[in-house]
Amino acid sequence: MDQKQVKPFGLSDKIGYLFGDFGNDFTFIFASTFLMVFYMKVLGIPGAAVGTLFLVARVVDAFTDVTMGRIVDICKPGKDGRFKQWIRRMAGPVAIASFLMYQSSLAGASMTVKVVYMYATYLLWGSICYTGINIPYGSMASAITEKPEERTALSTFRGVGANLAQLVIGVLGPVIIYTTDVDGAQVIRGGGSIFPVVAGIFSLCAIICYVICYKCTTERVRIEKDPNAPKVTLLQTFATIFSSRAMLGIIGAALFLMLSQLLISGLNMYLYADYFGDVKAFSSYTFINIMLSLVLAGFVGRITGRMGKKEAAAVATAFTGAVYLVLFALKLTNPWIYMISSAIGFLGVNFFNLVIWANITDVIDDAEVKNGKREDGTIYAVYSFARKVGQALAGGLSGYAMGLIGYQSAAKVQTAE
Repeated sequence: MDQKQVKPFGLSDKIGYLFGDFGNDFTFIFASTFLMVFYMKVLGIPGAAVGTLFLVARVVDAFTDVTMGRIVDICKPGKDGRFKQWIRRMAGPVAIASFLMYQSSLAGASMTVKVVYMYATYLLWGSICYTGINIPYGSMASAITEKPEERTALSTFRGVGANLAQLVIGVLGPVIIYTTDVDGAQVIRGGGSIFPVVAGIFSLCAIICYVICYKCTTERVRIEKDPNAPKVTLLQTFATIFSSRAMLGIIGAALFLMLSQLLISGLNMYLYADYFGDVKAFSSYTFINIMLSLVLAGFVGRITGRMGKKEAAAVATAFTGAVYLVLFALKLTNPWIYMISSAIGFLGVNFFNLVIWANITDVIDDAEVKNGKREDGTIYAVYSFARKVGQALAGGLSGYAMGLIGYQSAAKVQTAE
C-alpha cells in the first residue's frame, strides 16, 4: 500500500483503540465481577465447582490462545489489515456468547444440567470467541504505529477504555442487580432474572464499541512476507520467547497482576454485599477508583518520560501491595473507610494497566530483532495466556476460599460463622 495514502496517526486511532478495550471489557469485566455471583447465588453451583471450571478453561486456553495467535500471523491480510478483519468477524459471536452465559431460566434445572451448561457456555465465550477477538485486537497496536511515544499513547487510551467499562459495570451493576429485601438483606433482584437483561444490554454495548474501534483505527505498519525467508516453527518461536528476559518478565508481571487484580475484583462483590452489607459502598468505590485512574492517565506520559515505563510500573505496584497489606492487618469494619483506602491503594495497579500494553509492543519488537521474524499474534497470545492463568488462579482461589470459609451458595443471608 502506498503509505502516502494512509492518514497519519492521530486522535482517531487513540479513540478507536480505547473503544476496542471498552468493548472487550463489557463482557470481560462483567464476567470477572458477576459471573461467579451468578453461578453461585442464582444457579446454586458450589464455589469449588466454579473454581474448577476456571482452571479447566485455562488448560483449554493454552491451545486456543496460541492457535489464534498463529492464525493471525499466517493468515492473509484483508483489505482492512491483518488484525482489524478479526474485529469485524468476531464482534457478534463474542457478544452473543457472553449473553448465553447468564440464562437464569436454568436455575430450577438439575445440578448436572447446570454444570454442563456452565462449562459449554463459558468455554464458548472465553476460550473461543473472546480469544478470537482479543488476540488480534491486542496485537494490532504494533501495526497502528512504529513510534514508541505513540504506542504509549495507545496503551494509555486502552487503559482508559478498560476504566470506562469498569465505571459502567462497577457503578451501575451492583445497583441494578442487587436490591434490599424486607429484612434489610442484600439479594439478587428478581431471583436472578435481571441477569439476562443486563448481559444483553452489555453485549449490545460491546458490539457498538467494536464498530467504533474498527472504523477509527488504521493499520499503517504492513509486514510483507519474504518468500525466501526460512520457515520458523512454533517450537522455534517458543524457544525464542522463553529465552527472552523481556518476555519472561512481562509474563510474570501479567500472571501476578491478574491474580491480584481479579482476586480483589471477584471477592469485592461478596465483601460489600455479605460482610459490610452495603453494595452502594461498592458502587462508590468503583466510581472513586475510576475517577482517580482517569486523572492519573493525564500524567502517565510525564511520569514514564521521567522515570521510564518499567521503573514507574514497579514503584506503582509496590505502593498498591503496601496499602493492601496494611488494610489486611487493620481488618476494618466501616465500609466507607475501607472503600476510600482501597481506592487510593489501587492506583498503583491502575497505573500499571495504563502502561503495560506499551511494554508488550516493546517485547514484540525485541523478539523480531532476535529471530528476524515478526510474530505479533503468537507473542501476544502467549502473553494473553499468562493473563488468563492469573485469571484462572484468581477465580479458582476465589471459589475455593468461599468454600473454605463456609459460604453457602444458595443462602439469602450468610451467618457470622
